[in-house]
Amino acid sequence: MKALLSLFAILSLAGCSVIPGAHIPYDQEEGDSVDLEKMVDIYAITPKLLQERMVQPDRNPVLNEQLEAEIKDYDYVVNRGDILSITVWDHPELTIPAGSDRSPSEAGNWVHSDGTIFYPYVGEVEVAGLKVTEIRDILRKRLAKYIESPQVDVTVASFRSKRVYLTGEVKQPGTQPITNVPLTLLQAVSNAGGLTEVADWTDVTLTRNAETTRYSLRDLYRQGDTRENVLLRPNDIIHVSRNDAAKIFVLGEVIKPMSLNVGRSDITLAEALTESGGFDQSIANANGVFVIRKAPEETGKIAEVFQLYARNATALILADQFQLQPRDIVYVTAAPIARWNRLITQILPTAQAVYLFSRTDGEISTNY
Repeated sequence: MKALLSLFAILSLAGCSVIPGAHIPYDQEEGDSVDLEKMVDIYAITPKLLQERMVQPDRNPVLNEQLEAEIKDYDYVVNRGDILSITVWDHPELTIPAGSDRSPSEAGNWVHSDGTIFYPYVGEVEVAGLKVTEIRDILRKRLAKYIESPQVDVTVASFRSKRVYLTGEVKQPGTQPITNVPLTLLQAVSNAGGLTEVADWTDVTLTRNAETTRYSLRDLYRQGDTRENVLLRPNDIIHVSRNDAAKIFVLGEVIKPMSLNVGRSDITLAEALTESGGFDQSIANANGVFVIRKAPEETGKIAEVFQLYARNATALILADQFQLQPRDIVYVTAAPIARWNRLITQILPTAQAVYLFSRTDGEISTNY
């Protein structure tokens, strides 16, 4: 019995060091070689914290002046593969009509691989790299030798020379032609049917001339920040990433530990706890609800820890206003009595074995 009591005393002193399972201490223990004060920033989730860090200021839509200027000056340039439709008014013999059997693109003038077209009386005309207005002026001048004051109209019947590529989490990935109507990033995504349910709208990349730029459609859609929109150019590659990496992890003393994908709506601490079934009332410490977040690199810290004192249920209102970020870890720690019960559960079989062994040993000694 003395040995048994000694074992309990030793384990009581060892306490936290042998209790199974993870635990987040409130205060740094004496003798701890790691200075948590220097490695992490710890904040209590209070109305003041929410006001300072969580409430985003109202942002007015931002005009992208560069984009507006590019759209204003935009004019399509003809290139190899395009098909032109050329009309000379009052001279039907010079105009190839489209009919029920032929579309305008089939009846038009194809820009050959050498960048030229052939037109009656005029012969070969170098059109690649020219605007339709410039092509019209060339044809009018050359036809003037044969026709008095020719009225010429030139349009692009089929845009085949330039395209952009959309990949990733859009509903209709593929190619889209660049036409005489300016094509922006926002329009290209819209033409592709919009984003899928698993798209990460904060991670849209544009690859141009071996350089990749990241854009956020979230800022564009929600805040009208047109700086996140750009005029597309030939051979641009737009990729919309999945939101697999944008997850939140709920661990500890909750009914159902899990990971949550961050979709196109913000997730609050209250929503994360609800999705996981809430914390286990029988063993969870309501004052031990933590959000662990990677600290900004410029701070030199490892992490930021936010603690919610939820013993008073009204504090859950604060949880509903605390917005989580991708890769946040929500951890609910166990109550002290629950951790002690776990310790007892672990040592009880050993204590029973020691007790039974001591009794058996005593009985054997008595018999002798």
